[in-house]
Amino acid sequence: MQPTFYFADETEMLQFGQNFARYLQSYLAGDANAAFVIYLNGELGAGKTTFTRSIVKAFGHQGNVKSPTYTLVEEYALPPFHLYHFDLYRLADPEELEFMGIRDYFRPQTLCLLEWASRGEGVIPAADLVIQIDYAEQGRKLHLYPQSEAARQLLQKMS
Repeated sequence: MQPTFYFADETEMLQFGQNFARYLQSYLAGDANAAFVIYLNGELGAGKTTFTRSIVKAFGHQGNVKSPTYTLVEEYALPPFHLYHFDLYRLADPEELEFMGIRDYFRPQTLCLLEWASRGEGVIPAADLVIQIDYAEQGRKLHLYPQSEAARQLLQKMS
């Protein structure tokens, strides 16, 4: 199952992100050891950070959701969950991730959203779900590629 969605504008994509976040919250809340890793792929400006913002806000964050382009990671403690938004675009070498303690971020009750994950290949964990965001006419196409049984079950509940 590889669902594809078309969004005519940013508002539609944000609404989808909020609905998607509800399913993620349900999954994480259902298992104290659950964690979920999402890779967000797409060209510069395609909407990876925008989509992430909708998820973080749906989990209950009230403040700004900044792009971690220069910091590599932004943390959102939203009890009982922790959300980590990574942007590896400026990463020079995947080994830099080891120095920042990357493995500590991937633990139970976490949602990790990684932009430009391919730049951390060999160091970061495999994705549960890969989201590809592409330009399409005036809007965007969003493709969901489940990589784990948890992601397949999540997408099945969404349909």
